[in-house]
Amino acid sequence: MNQPEEKFMKLAIQAAEESAANGDYGHGAVIIKDGEVIATGYETLKSANDPVNGHAEIDAIRKACQELGQPYLQDCIMYCTAEPCPMCMSAIIWAKMESVAYAITRDDMIAEMERLKKESGGNFSWRQIAIPAEYIVKHGEPKVTLFPGFMHEESQKLFDLTGK
Repeated sequence: MNQPEEKFMKLAIQAAEESAANGDYGHGAVIIKDGEVIATGYETLKSANDPVNGHAEIDAIRKACQELGQPYLQDCIMYCTAEPCPMCMSAIIWAKMESVAYAITRDDMIAEMERLKKESGGNFSWRQIAIPAEYIVKHGEPKVTLFPGFMHEESQKLFDLTGK
């Protein structure tokens, strides 16, 4: 089984910073196979006006499948800056990925969004489906190993990029 490595999460953080610099949310993803970067995914939800394909994880999966010329990503590990939403976690399972390392947890995101909502006087809007990645993995097949909170502290700065 692949164990997460800091150098790859740093690439996901860099992709998140680039996404934010382009006016999108600060999320990024990288897919690794045999110690090599196969694909980097960027958040393009706002810039592409696409709430489905605009997720960094979906972008990375599509690029990795194209790069490898196949619909499955066995023996791959995804690094993403935030816990995958139910849609992205399902796509990870359907792509047959081995594991996912993510930094910011769903609970971190909920706390941050509540803070932003309070600071804005209730004018901050956020959408979510309250199903954790662990739940999707538990009820999905094949099983995906999760590494939650990997490089958590280093990724906290990404919250500062929200809405900028």
